[in-house]
Amino acid sequence: MDEEARAGRRGEVWTGSWVAERLGVELTGDEGLTDLLGLALRRNPKRAHLLVSNVLGKHVPQSPSVVYGHGFALGRRVRELLGAEEAGTAVVLGYAETATGLGHSVADGLGTAPCLHSTRRPVAGVARAGGFEESHSHATSHLLLPEDPALLAGPGPLVLVDDEFSTGNTVLNTIRALHERYPRKRYVVVALVDMRSPADTGRLGDFAREIGARVDLVTSASGTVRLPADVLAAGQRLVARHEPATPGTRHGAGAPAGPAARPVPRIDLRWPPGLPDGGRHGFTPAHRARLESALPAMAARIADALPDGARRVLVLGCEELMYAPLRLACELERTVGAEVRYSTTTRSPVLAVDDPGYAIRTRLVFPAHDDPADGPGERYAYNVAGAGFDAVVAVVDSAADTPALHAPDGLLAQLAAHVPHVGLAVVPSYVPAPPHAPERPTMLPEPLRGPAFSSYAPDEVGWLLQDLSDVTLEAPTEEREEAIQSGGAHYAESLPVEYQPSEQYQELFHAALRESATRLAQAVGTVTEIVLAERSPRPVLVSLARAGTPVGILMRRWARFRHGLDLPHYAVSIVRGRGIDANALRWLADRHDPADVVFVDGWTGKGAITRELAAALRDFETSDGVTGFSPEIAVLADPGSCVRTYGTREDFLIPSACLNSTVSGLISRTVLRADLVGPHDFHGAKFYRELAGADLSVAFLDAVSARFTEVADTVATRAGELLGADREPTWAGWAAVERISEEYGIPDVNLVKPGVGETTRVLLRRVPWKILARAGAGSDLDHVRLLADQRGVPVEEVADLPYTCVGLIHPQYTRGATGADGKAVTA
Repeated sequence: MDEEARAGRRGEVWTGSWVAERLGVELTGDEGLTDLLGLALRRNPKRAHLLVSNVLGKHVPQSPSVVYGHGFALGRRVRELLGAEEAGTAVVLGYAETATGLGHSVADGLGTAPCLHSTRRPVAGVARAGGFEESHSHATSHLLLPEDPALLAGPGPLVLVDDEFSTGNTVLNTIRALHERYPRKRYVVVALVDMRSPADTGRLGDFAREIGARVDLVTSASGTVRLPADVLAAGQRLVARHEPATPGTRHGAGAPAGPAARPVPRIDLRWPPGLPDGGRHGFTPAHRARLESALPAMAARIADALPDGARRVLVLGCEELMYAPLRLACELERTVGAEVRYSTTTRSPVLAVDDPGYAIRTRLVFPAHDDPADGPGERYAYNVAGAGFDAVVAVVDSAADTPALHAPDGLLAQLAAHVPHVGLAVVPSYVPAPPHAPERPTMLPEPLRGPAFSSYAPDEVGWLLQDLSDVTLEAPTEEREEAIQSGGAHYAESLPVEYQPSEQYQELFHAALRESATRLAQAVGTVTEIVLAERSPRPVLVSLARAGTPVGILMRRWARFRHGLDLPHYAVSIVRGRGIDANALRWLADRHDPADVVFVDGWTGKGAITRELAAALRDFETSDGVTGFSPEIAVLADPGSCVRTYGTREDFLIPSACLNSTVSGLISRTVLRADLVGPHDFHGAKFYRELAGADLSVAFLDAVSARFTEVADTVATRAGELLGADREPTWAGWAAVERISEEYGIPDVNLVKPGVGETTRVLLRRVPWKILARAGAGSDLDHVRLLADQRGVPVEEVADLPYTCVGLIHPQYTRGATGADGKAVTA
């Protein structure tokens, strides 16, 4: 009996009837085949029809337990076929993109088998262990990229998993290619359905005899598709007749989201560090055990993010990323009262027809968002629009978390146009470590976040630091200065006592912020636009703690305000003379592409930190073999002409330089001391919780962010001008510092601190000797003059100063250089 007749007898409309009636396609086979398959029309010149699985979780949203259960059951059948001993040596290979999750599920059913899946995404630095072609597909090239090439070289059975076994060409191509390199005695082919024609049925046996190996086939059901002779041309005519003229129809792309589309909230899964996101490079039983233990907590975080009263929820995976979303959906289905469904996006172009007898009712169309090797193109989500979902949780890997995903015509906007609530969960894309990487700890701690560490919101910044809040590190300024200049201590081994501003000084801060907020907002916008245009469309902001951290947060806010981007942002420690925190670099390289990392600071002085970073990254590349980190810092202000990426080269007051921790999230400057920071630790810092009453950190950020709208047009113009200008550093600041050092008899250029920000630091943290101020400098120096007066430091006006001001630290300082009142003497 054919499947349409069986479905009709049950009073249901078979989801293949529309195609069957119009093309004369017949589907015959096992009882229940209609429960597994429907039919649709491909928009593909190579094949007219598409068998649409109801249990694969690709085109048709389905209960995740049903999807996982079918794959797991097939794995159990393979285990029974092989026996326990052979099953214990088996390796599973799934096919991208459709059967990546199915392959994983079969491996789970086998119990102890590692899983690998083919991929259409090349990964830099990972050697190919094989590849093959899928002749009928719209995207044919498959790559095999195991982290451990020995995964395919063992003698045990190779289990090849695909969603359907139709002609057998793909499987035979794979076995032939692999058997030449890694011959073995046994192969098992697994598919949900065996749909070979009678002519193809005998090929598998002939092929097995040809290569001298046993090849078994395990499927859930079997049947045959009978096609009329002219089906390809007839199918193309039918597609042309029903393809919508515009994408705005119900069975097309849906209403495109406008530029004011609401930002999609992120769900922090807290994915286990180092756990692969899938089998692109191999997924072992040990990986599976780690995932199993983490699933309940991750699913609970998704559940917490769902809107109250959600009755129907879709977990939507992304192309090859099928297994992780599937397992998350299974756990969610087990623990929440809502009806949970699971499907994924796809490359496969299929006609959508809003008819109950057709398997693909609706189609969302959006641009590729994972920088595919075959270039830009359309991607699709089927049967999502109009399906009655109260919420959709899109699960993508970090390589696919790009501006295209968040664009007005991107996947998230298309989902938001049809579903009341959309959430986004990002799984870190796993990239194998270089084989020559030195041995190092496998686990580094996750970033510290507010409110447990800092007064910033947890999504604003993650601190790659260790918390030393309970350690006494403060020393009087005079003691620190004497120890530093005598060579007895490094400035990063202790902390200055936190300066608590007077009421008069606080008023100067607020006045400076009111006057400079617009100029700051313009600089923030300009430098962010340059970063997005030149460095990366999806940069990872890494601020140099702590002065760079407010700037990094403001840049992150601008990217969200102007482009709808939700950029990752971390803060790391860099110490003059000691370099950047290498463990922080390792953490970043494990989770992000180093080429996307953009280091951020507040301003440049003479360029010492710029040079320090470049040298440190060269050393890191030599020691760890990790390439890609750029030494170029992005700053708000570059008065020293030390960098190419800046918002302005004016030397103006950045109010966050006026204060210490109370404008920097209540975090101290960073600490590097051998008895506190071991070789496998992040550098340290303190969280001054006791200063919460005086904290202005968020107020500073909000005051600048509030000006974004009014400066947007100016930023666009200014960024465009700078992008077309010559911005090569001249290092004019360094030359000026050398000249001043010689003129004032200061033997160490590190005691000359140019610029408003650096001068303020001298007055707050060091023992100042003199302040040089450019003649005619106005309100930018009000706070400097007040601090200098409080500390008894002379301010000397200089006519040709290239900076607004320069702070001079007392050369060859000893505590004898202070008078009885503790103020610096001038002689």
